Amino acid sequence: MLCRLGGRWLRPLPVLQHGARDRPLAPTSTGGIKHSALPVWAVASVSAGGSGGPGSWYEALATSAPVHGTEEVLLGVHTVTGLPWWACISLTTVALRGAVTLPLAAYQHYILAKVENLQPEIKNIARHLNQEVAVRANQLRWSKRVARLTYLKNMRRLVSKLYVRDNCHPFKATVLVWIQFPMWIFMSVALRNFSTGATHSEGFSVQEQLATDGILWFPDLTALDSTWILPISVGIINLLIVEIFALQKIGMSRFQTYITYFVRAVSVLMIPVAATVPSSIVLYWLCSSLMGLSQNLLLRSPRFRQLCRIPLTKSDSDTPYKDLFAAFYAKFISKK
Repeated sequence: MLCRLGGRWLRPLPVLQHGARDRPLAPTSTGGIKHSALPVWAVASVSAGGSGGPGSWYEALATSAPVHGTEEVLLGVHTVTGLPWWACISLTTVALRGAVTLPLAAYQHYILAKVENLQPEIKNIARHLNQEVAVRANQLRWSKRVARLTYLKNMRRLVSKLYVRDNCHPFKATVLVWIQFPMWIFMSVALRNFSTGATHSEGFSVQEQLATDGILWFPDLTALDSTWILPISVGIINLLIVEIFALQKIGMSRFQTYITYFVRAVSVLMIPVAATVPSSIVLYWLCSSLMGLSQNLLLRSPRFRQLCRIPLTKSDSDTPYKDLFAAFYAKFISKK
């Protein structure tokens, strides 16, 4: 029976039999598509409902333009190269890190080197300004608080002038973080969409392909890594990056020490987190961390730094890798 509503003929919804609304809906056939055994929380937000639901923020992110663009890049690489998905994920990661984050990391080192070279001049200015403020405080009978505020205000102004003069404000060194972290998020969400079946392309399910395009001990990229080899590898590589950073910093401030401990804790916590997401995401995290480690070591090379026109500093070494190994040996091996 049809009913008329707003000029259109609509078929009424079928009436549920008594007790039917209390019974769960029967699962529908998916045409043989293989579903991965992911935790409930790992796929719940993909089907989260209305705009006010708890998964609405993630759904907005998962369907956003940057994530969609990332999916198109991955699909494009897969289509052009014809490689299996494990190789496409690795290749895309290497390409993005090499084309985007490596130049930004070199620029970061360029800015930090210029800031480091300004330190002797800054110390000289601080010494002279301290003397001038002391003389003026004695003449005008300023309190210690007024004298200190005057010193800090003028010191900030003079240092800012130096940064402008040499075009090396330290905030410019943070541009790497503002680009790398969102890129990491978009890639992770795009791969999650692929692995949970939320993305289709030209009629075929990417999830189906991921389920058979793994390698070695993780042939199914939509499933978890039950061996924990990938998650543990991610944690170890991230810890190595943190330790290399810590070894090259002599006389770290208390704040830098706290940050180092915090990043170490995050690196360890990433292991159980990585064990609860599809292997495709963990593979991306591992490739990204390996590229980060390689990038960190490459930027220690005097020849590469010279190629990138990074200024020489007093802390630079002619044998950086030998010094790094010696510091690593002294800290972790000789003490045992």
